[in-house]
Amino acid sequence: MTPADTLRAAVDRLRELADAAPEPPWTEDGVGDIGFGVAMGGGRGVDTGDDGPDGRAVAQYIAAMHPGVGNALAAWLEAAARYYEAGVTAAADVFRDDPAGRDRFLTTGPGAPSPHAIAVARQILGSTA
Repeated sequence: MTPADTLRAAVDRLRELADAAPEPPWTEDGVGDIGFGVAMGGGRGVDTGDDGPDGRAVAQYIAAMHPGVGNALAAWLEAAARYYEAGVTAAADVFRDDPAGRDRFLTTGPGAPSPHAIAVARQILGSTA
C-alpha cells in the first residue's frame, strides 16, 4: 500500500465513523449512578463507568473528539495524500533520468509523505507499521 493509499484508507474509516456518530455538540455530563458520561446530539449519550478523576478525563476527551474533529482530521489526511501524490508526479518529471534522486525525494526529501499524517492514519487503521 502506498502512503497515499494508507492516508485515504484512514480518511474513509474516519469519515465512516464520524458519519455514524451523533452530531455535536458533545458535552461532559456530571456524575450519575455509574460515573461521568458524555451527552451527545439526539439525546444519546455514553457513560464512562467511572465516577473518579479518570472517568471525568475520559468523558472530557470523548466530548472533545466529536465528529467535527474527525471530519477535520479526515480533511487533513486527504490533503496529505494529495500532496504526496503531487510529489510523486513532480518527481517523475524532475528525476526522470535519476531514479536514486527520485527515491530520495519521495522518502526523505520534500516529496516524502508527512510522518505525522502517516502516524495518525496508522492509528486510525489499527496498525503501527
